[in-house]
Amino acid sequence: FASYYGDHMVLQKKPSGAVVWGHGELGAVVTVTLSGASGLIIMEKTAQVKGPSGTWTTVLDPVDQGGPYALTAEQGLQNVTLRDIYFGDVWLCSGQSNMAMTVLQVANASQELAAAARYPYVRIFAAAPARSDVELEDLEQIELPWSIPTAAENLGHGNFTYFSAVCWLLGRSLYEALGSPIGLVEVAWGGTPIEAWSSHRVLQACGLLEDTGRREGSQISLCHGACFNLKSALCFAPPLNLALSSSTSPHQHLSGPQMPSVLWNAMIHPLLNMTLRGVAWYQGEANVFLNTDQYNCTFPALIADWRQAFHTGSARQTDPLLPFGFVQLSTYRRRSADDSFARLRWHQTADLGVVPNARMPHTFMAVAMDLGDEHSPYGSIHPRDKQNVAHRLLLGARAVAYGDKDLVFQGPYPTQAILEVTRGLLNVTYSQELICRQRDAQAFEVRSGISSPKSCKREGNTDRGFSPPQVCCSSQASPCQWLPAPVVAVGSHTVTLALSGCRTLVLGLRYAWAEWPCEYQACPLYNSQGLPAPPFL
Repeated sequence: FASYYGDHMVLQKKPSGAVVWGHGELGAVVTVTLSGASGLIIMEKTAQVKGPSGTWTTVLDPVDQGGPYALTAEQGLQNVTLRDIYFGDVWLCSGQSNMAMTVLQVANASQELAAAARYPYVRIFAAAPARSDVELEDLEQIELPWSIPTAAENLGHGNFTYFSAVCWLLGRSLYEALGSPIGLVEVAWGGTPIEAWSSHRVLQACGLLEDTGRREGSQISLCHGACFNLKSALCFAPPLNLALSSSTSPHQHLSGPQMPSVLWNAMIHPLLNMTLRGVAWYQGEANVFLNTDQYNCTFPALIADWRQAFHTGSARQTDPLLPFGFVQLSTYRRRSADDSFARLRWHQTADLGVVPNARMPHTFMAVAMDLGDEHSPYGSIHPRDKQNVAHRLLLGARAVAYGDKDLVFQGPYPTQAILEVTRGLLNVTYSQELICRQRDAQAFEVRSGISSPKSCKREGNTDRGFSPPQVCCSSQASPCQWLPAPVVAVGSHTVTLALSGCRTLVLGLRYAWAEWPCEYQACPLYNSQGLPAPPFL
């Protein structure tokens, strides 16, 4: 069998068929049998070992959830049997260090670890960090083979190793909600940009493999003079976690590879034959200083590319619209004037503010900007509250992946804004009932200008989806600027803002546009389910 098949694993249940593959002697026939607890053979498949790498592949008939089963591959006189196999839903968890943070590192870690024994049907697997310049067929190394969760041995193995807290807490909650065995596959590496997880197809589609010479010059200032000249001529900033998080000692696991496609090649490409039910993704911090304003292309392109690749690799068993959940960036520096975090959060939604949307269908997002943790021992870039992150992902998974139509899984979002010029007010209508937790005078800002609308324009090529905040190109002395718009009143679905500082044109409105927009669970606006309104521009 290939490296990531083993005792205790979970294979994808019906309606999909699980793909099983492995290595053998060229031309030989491999017989694969699935048998129940009594030894009764339930299914038998044959596959021929083909070149050039000598692999065989078969698709099992769809199987109902449950187990245990045994899976045997036989070639001539040789056979291998895998035992204690269950059928359920398989979720892939990927990203950088906030996905790699283990159960040992989160708030209430001892309680979370102690609860592990209650979930023997949530099985966990972790690939070892690996990079490659070429696409690999199988994983080079496994950090944690398929296992039944235990507190010390695997859920709390060590910092940033295994097992991922976000992945575990999501999987555990899915098991509680669905009653089905859950298989969790962790593939994460701290300090890594999206470019490393992207195939060449993605980078080419977003213009990151061509005309790199011109881009290199413009990136040097972002890299604070520490620019690496890579083979691809792309300039990557040093990993954010190491470069900026002074309160944590420099661990190697926080400075993953920056090279384009090396993690796609070594850690994602080998898994493409796996039949999956969904993906959870927590990444973006490394792109706050690297190709930030291309993320509105690279992220939707990565999602589309992974879906196509997993669908094709699994002999069309994985859904072509594979559900894809992600965490919107949390916080880092409390009083930073830099808006890179705010821009990256916006770009995580393909500049549309809320998902799923036309550019990102069948996706769901956990807003995390209200879960800041200034005193985290792992640095403020690594908040310890992963329970709320996982809960918000769970709501999205249940609604988007499992079709629970009645479930509210996202916070309130504005649907219209009406200007009352004579009273100097702006009435913003929201999609859901509002709960106001905080009257923050700085949360809402309006963009004003003394010039006519014609003199303000958007810069950038809108065809490629690149749309930075609106800028004013007026020759007037006072350019366009962002001004606070204090909250005057909050109704059931409306927020009324005072425009006292804006005596002329209102050219734009934004909310929570800051690196650290609010205190812990105290952003201004939530819905009645306790979900925060996402930032918008």
